[in-house]
Amino acid sequence: MRLTLVLLLAATAVHAEIRPMTLKAVLEAAMAQNPDVALARLEERKAADGVRAARDPFVPKVIVGSGLAYSTGFPMSIEGSAPSIVEARAIASIFNRPQRLMVEKSRQDEQTSKISTEERRESVAYRAAILYVEAGRIAEAAKAVGQQVTSFERVVANAKILLEEGRELPLEEKRARLKLAQAKQRLQRLQFDQESAETDLALLLGLAPTDRVQPVEPERSVPSVIDSETEAITNALRNSRELQRLDSQLKAKGLEVRSYESARLPTFDLVAQYGRFARFNNYDKFFNRFDANNAQFGMSFRIPIVPSLASRAQKDIASSDIVALRTQVTTARGRIAVGARRAWQLVAQQQLSTEVAKLDLEVARDQVSQLLALYEEGRIPFRQLEEARLQENEKFLALFDSRYALDRARLDLLRETGNVLALLQ
Repeated sequence: MRLTLVLLLAATAVHAEIRPMTLKAVLEAAMAQNPDVALARLEERKAADGVRAARDPFVPKVIVGSGLAYSTGFPMSIEGSAPSIVEARAIASIFNRPQRLMVEKSRQDEQTSKISTEERRESVAYRAAILYVEAGRIAEAAKAVGQQVTSFERVVANAKILLEEGRELPLEEKRARLKLAQAKQRLQRLQFDQESAETDLALLLGLAPTDRVQPVEPERSVPSVIDSETEAITNALRNSRELQRLDSQLKAKGLEVRSYESARLPTFDLVAQYGRFARFNNYDKFFNRFDANNAQFGMSFRIPIVPSLASRAQKDIASSDIVALRTQVTTARGRIAVGARRAWQLVAQQQLSTEVAKLDLEVARDQVSQLLALYEEGRIPFRQLEEARLQENEKFLALFDSRYALDRARLDLLRETGNVLALLQ
């Protein structure tokens, strides 16, 4: 069993693949391979098939069969038709207002499905961009912490030398080893997080669970395409897939109500039929004249005198759905406007935080330069210089985290304003 497990793990490792990809390549792959997007396309195809099914009554249908039967006595009908060797029927609706409106409703449902597909694509693109930025941030953080580990190793080595020379207390040497162990623990945690984020990104792209997607441009910032809070709210309301979907559903329900209202109108169908009769069906015995070939062409119509109770009930149900959809539209517009405003404000806050973190890092670097000059003159110990370098490294991590938070805020703003797919440009 142990040998089998080892072989399975080895085979998995062989088939695992790390795929370096740019942000644009990740988004393109997500649009082409993501399972959620594929399912949305299937729903869109089903909606298109629904339009074809609704149009069926207006498409001429030809049926060929036979009513051949042995007759004794008067030639009776079989399923409403006279016994015949061969018979053919054709029928097509030429005026059916309820069904015509249901066709229009099916087309509107197809449009709703297309909007839902775009909504799903936006959602998947947002998730892919978030995972990409997150994986890049963790990878860069791991590099920075790796540099911290190297610095702590130098500090520990220097502390041991000073301890052996009697110029350092044992407590300081232990404190240095503790910081080194903490840095290694932090590095290990980041490495695990990096593997998890890259694996999640691969799964989102529809790749194998053993694959990993590695960002090749982790420091690329998310572009800012919105210049003001007013523009953010306007774009959010104009581009909202949710509002477009609700509006399409309202139109479909309106057509459904009109269809039920028009159930009182007459319907007209074109009909044609042909029958080939035989003498052994006793026609020549009961009728003065016998014709083997018989045809009929005309129009049938139906006028509903008493409206259907089901149509009135279905109309009331659809009307209630319209009221509910209008309430959802009002609620969604308020929520979307507030979400866009808050997203814009968060971007402004993160831009200021990033600027502060950048200045903080510049101060830390200048301090390191000054201490380096003092160390070269022998005026400060090596440990003080390394502590300053570690503080500089921490400031760098803080700046990187601030940039990530800014990218995340910009992605949230793009999602709120319906511009996530603009990252593909």
